[in-house]
Amino acid sequence: MKELIINGIRVRPGQKLNIELAIAKLPTHTLIDLPIFIRSSKEPGPVVLISGGVHGDEINGIATAKKVLEEIDESLELLKGTLIIIPLVNIYGFLSNSRTFPDGRDLNRSFPGSKKGSLASQIAYILSNEIIPLIDFGVDFHTGGRMLTNYPQLRVDFTDKLALELASNFAPHFIVNSKYIEKSFRKAAFRSKKRILVYEGGESMRLDDFSIDEGVAGTKRFLASLGMLKSEYALQKPIYIKQSDWIRAKASGIFNSNIKLGEEVKKGQVLAKITDPYGQVKIPVKANSNGYVIGINNLPVINVGEALIHIGKE
Repeated sequence: MKELIINGIRVRPGQKLNIELAIAKLPTHTLIDLPIFIRSSKEPGPVVLISGGVHGDEINGIATAKKVLEEIDESLELLKGTLIIIPLVNIYGFLSNSRTFPDGRDLNRSFPGSKKGSLASQIAYILSNEIIPLIDFGVDFHTGGRMLTNYPQLRVDFTDKLALELASNFAPHFIVNSKYIEKSFRKAAFRSKKRILVYEGGESMRLDDFSIDEGVAGTKRFLASLGMLKSEYALQKPIYIKQSDWIRAKASGIFNSNIKLGEEVKKGQVLAKITDPYGQVKIPVKANSNGYVIGINNLPVINVGEALIHIGKE
């Protein structure tokens, strides 16, 4: 097993460590620590990162990473390798119910970061230099935005064959083609020849048991495929989404959908309607192609041009 050293602390085979990494101070000079949980087997194997809360308001992702940690501690035997679990990365955003840092910067657009840059840049620098060099693979849990729910899915660049194979072993219902985004956590790992899978499920500022359970189940399948857990988890066959588009509102009004997340739809099918507040205007929202509903806007009052329904095509 390769030696792991985090924040000057050496991790030995078979150890169970909780590390608090000092990252910054609040304006009150209260110290902010980043809790990192390390669970190591005595047998050598892959080092896998499980992270949530890169966006501080994506509580569902934090809960998913937390539940993985709980199950590892309570009932799952780690056969080989090491897990590095960071349930909450963006503590600042979490405290303020915000996706971003106090200065409005997005951590997931701040990599590889800078030791002397903005708060987001400094945290990105710590992750780039303290965590990414140690890992082989990772799963980073996210959700949809405010009032936007994503059906559980993995985001993977289909041209990256290794990442696609790893995603297939995670075996979510949908694997969505998503190019590497500059300055993202996933792109920073890729540049270091590491692979981080991005899981999307649920909506920010809400807990969704289905998305949490799917994330935990997929993580177990993924770890079992690496030989880190017992191979007792049945694989489901994912649907590969090569292209996706949002259907946008052609008028403002009250949005009322009649389809469910994950549902297969046909081109021309009426998926929702937009009405005025008085019942005098009714505008159908139709599918622009065959596909699957992988995301939906839950906001009832919408304006023209807003994204309503995310359709993924095989």
